[in-house]
Amino acid sequence: MIIFSFLFFTGLVAVLTYCLTRHDDHGSSKGYFLGGRSLGGVVIAGSLLLTNLSTEQLVGLNGAAFHDGLAVMVWEVVAVIALVAMALFFLPRYLKGGITTVPQFLEDRFDHGTQTITTFIFLVAYVGILLPIILYTGARGLSEMLDVQAITGLSSETAVLWFTIWLVGIIGSVYAIFGGLRTVAVSDTLNGVGLLVGGLMITFFGLQAISGGEGVLRGMELLGEVHPEKLNSIAGPEQSVPFSTIFTGILLLNVFYFCTNQQIIQRTFGARSLKEGQKGVLYMATLKLLGPLYLVLPGIMAYYLFADQGVAADKAYGQLVRHVLPAPLTGFFAAAMVGAILSSFNSALNASCTLFSLGVYKNLINKNASDHQLVQSGKTFGWVIAIIAMIIAPLLANTASIFVYLQKMNGLYAIPIFAVVLVGMLTRRVPAIAAKIALVVGFTVIALGYFVPTLEVYVTRMHQFHFFGAVFLLLVIIMLVIGKLKPSTESWQQADSGEVELTPWSLAKPLSVGLIIAVFLIYGLFADFSVLGW
Repeated sequence: MIIFSFLFFTGLVAVLTYCLTRHDDHGSSKGYFLGGRSLGGVVIAGSLLLTNLSTEQLVGLNGAAFHDGLAVMVWEVVAVIALVAMALFFLPRYLKGGITTVPQFLEDRFDHGTQTITTFIFLVAYVGILLPIILYTGARGLSEMLDVQAITGLSSETAVLWFTIWLVGIIGSVYAIFGGLRTVAVSDTLNGVGLLVGGLMITFFGLQAISGGEGVLRGMELLGEVHPEKLNSIAGPEQSVPFSTIFTGILLLNVFYFCTNQQIIQRTFGARSLKEGQKGVLYMATLKLLGPLYLVLPGIMAYYLFADQGVAADKAYGQLVRHVLPAPLTGFFAAAMVGAILSSFNSALNASCTLFSLGVYKNLINKNASDHQLVQSGKTFGWVIAIIAMIIAPLLANTASIFVYLQKMNGLYAIPIFAVVLVGMLTRRVPAIAAKIALVVGFTVIALGYFVPTLEVYVTRMHQFHFFGAVFLLLVIIMLVIGKLKPSTESWQQADSGEVELTPWSLAKPLSVGLIIAVFLIYGLFADFSVLGW
């Protein structure tokens, strides 16, 4: 029954996606990389949600909650602030320039060299960090839910991991490489509905299991009575996300992720107007407020149920699903989870193809490339990096906490890129040399702090997220000083490309204010500052 429902719902999404996108333009660069600039607010929101809501979130964040409790909801709640910044500040500037990639914006603002450096940093990060993590966490969660070892008859856990990674990787590659951005966005939206419903079902059935069938409210009461320390939104100094880090590295990583990360924001570049783009981003922000219910609370429930059984944190979510869901619903949720894996994987893969085709192939390899050649180069590159990612992914099996590892490695490229984009938008005369120096210095300093043992001790002592904040401040100061000492001869003014209708959504600002208020209310409702010694 589990396998039947899994195959049915997986096939249903594939068929619906094909029917809805079969007449799309997949041959031109605008059609392939931007969905023909035809995406509406609902599709953008659905695609954003599912690209973000993958197994590194479901498995990784719930695994972090297994250890640290409700405090790790910071990754979901602070994301709302970042999405508001995207809707009101970053998106109007991106769409005004009619850009396809973030490095293209940096080329317009600074120069071609800045664009090239940023493109290579993104590609190395996606191939070496993001894609393998998506595949690993996806395979880990799926194998726990469906008991892939029993189904396939494979003799070892390692063999199961390799099999599942390659299966998911090949299917995801077909979606991304042959379909383009609109195919990715439509399948994301369909899977997003299933995953949101499925995630909330896990919470419902989990609380029912804890209460012995006495209702979800009784389940919450028992969680609070037995493990009150797990329901505190404020993290102490010994936890993975100490309260003070909210205002340094955590905030910076969230704003980078939702405002300058090509993998995420590419679907907003495909908006048919600023109004629709803002709708999509703020709809997504509203849905993020529900995130703690299905991305954090299940990890706490798994701790309640399985902590005395020696369950590893990153296996806890899959075990919870198998334990509390009826068999037909397990298959449905596994199908939705595969959709989430595919969404994040094919979104990162599509972004990588876009960056390579428009940033490397067109600028460095074949400057006179036709639309057809650009699309073909992206498809070829996509298969190459997909295979590399599938080879790297199983090597992450010995990582202690995959979510903490992901955030740590994200800092390598997130902090320098975000610093350069932000200074580029806020200043007019900071020169290109300042941006290049910031990119190189930022990447180098963070890498040294991670991998040189004597320096790693100091980074650990100050906490890596405070380290991110310090490096970000250093890079901004460097750029501003260079801009003061050696300013550009001309003041940069962004030209309106005319590609997108720029009339803003009338409800964007009121909704943004409401979302920010909701963030503070959610935090305040579960806050116990005594863990800080106050």
